[in-house]
Amino acid sequence: MKKRILSLLMLLSATTAIMAYNATLSKLVKTDYEGKADSLTKVFIKEFMNTSKGIFWITPKGANSSNTYIYWQQAHAIDVVIYAYERNLAAGNKAQANIYKNYVSKWFQNKGNNYSGGSTGFENPYTDDMCWIALTLLRMGEVFDNNNYFTTAKKLFDNAIMARAVEEEKGMWLPWNDSEGSGPNACTLSPACLIAAKLYMKYGTEKYLDYAEKFYTYMTNHIAKSDGRVEEPPLTYTQGTFGEACRLLYHITGNFVYKNKAATYINYAFTNGRCTHNGLLRHEGTSMDQSLFKAVLIPYAVNFCLDEKMTINYRRTIVTALLKNADALWKNLDKEAYPKMYCPYYWGEAYDSSEAASMGAMASGASLLENVARMCKDLTTETGIEIPLMAPDSQHGNIYSIDGTLLRQGSTDLQGLPTGIYVVNGKKVAKK
Repeated sequence: MKKRILSLLMLLSATTAIMAYNATLSKLVKTDYEGKADSLTKVFIKEFMNTSKGIFWITPKGANSSNTYIYWQQAHAIDVVIYAYERNLAAGNKAQANIYKNYVSKWFQNKGNNYSGGSTGFENPYTDDMCWIALTLLRMGEVFDNNNYFTTAKKLFDNAIMARAVEEEKGMWLPWNDSEGSGPNACTLSPACLIAAKLYMKYGTEKYLDYAEKFYTYMTNHIAKSDGRVEEPPLTYTQGTFGEACRLLYHITGNFVYKNKAATYINYAFTNGRCTHNGLLRHEGTSMDQSLFKAVLIPYAVNFCLDEKMTINYRRTIVTALLKNADALWKNLDKEAYPKMYCPYYWGEAYDSSEAASMGAMASGASLLENVARMCKDLTTETGIEIPLMAPDSQHGNIYSIDGTLLRQGSTDLQGLPTGIYVVNGKKVAKK
């Protein structure tokens, strides 16, 4: 491959430095969040999901509302269920995990409540809607090892999203929707950049890395700000998504500019007063879009914290912030009202029972507890995040060093190589 797969994307070798980093961050964890995550996710599903279809209502059990045009939000709502599936499976709760897996399957069968269609069933006039859905489809493929999810995401990206791409001298951009005159924005280009990076990691096809780098170039030349804002005004979902795209681009290319950008954008979301209030992520609005923004940020922030290649000081800051937000939310939930234990828009205050509970606010709160539970478990067990390797078919017959250097192409024979650890067909192999 022309591009280095840096450290073959974080092989989890238990070096002293990595263990020290985990030991350092594990000291910040004082609470077990798994039970809390379990409670809130069950509330979310019981009150907001049409379990026969795997899709979500705007308000509890669809009271006084319609879900007709709720589409991109479905991607981040079902993502909570995917994390719940992983948590239960890891804990040995296979029956509950299978229930969650079935909801995800139904969501896919019902096309995530899409009101349009196209050849994949997930196509839409809004380019950003398709991007968010494609990200969730890719995650479904990763978690459930299901090629149907992967190929649907790939087809959606190749045939529907990239069909709208506009290439310029300083990068590539996508219109917000298919209407004439609709221009580029961060909520379209950030997820598109991340999708392209993920597709490159999955399939090893150079065009996807080219797309990702061109979207990144356009974003940094025209939209992102030098002080850490991904857009103006800074919104948590694009801060997290573009930060995650930069993080993966760093692992793919080894370019430290991407590493620094990932830290800058995600750290901004948790430390700058434009995105926070009294040390917590701020109230970003009551609309379905606005109330869901934090649900997008949180998983990517946790990925950053679990990435042992990211700078420890930034990781420590964000771990501390995530724990503070989770503790505030749990403190302000009305546990006695269970199962009507609804999340507020701002985690530093209680839910206002005079207003209809919001699916977006619930998805954000449930995402916070699910992902903080994931973070705490991984930090305290010294595992860290594992980034998917390149697809086995793209590495077949190759030998790489631990730092991602291609040593032999078209051969898996270690004869003649020094004693050490190598990556053969995407797997670590020790030569003694």
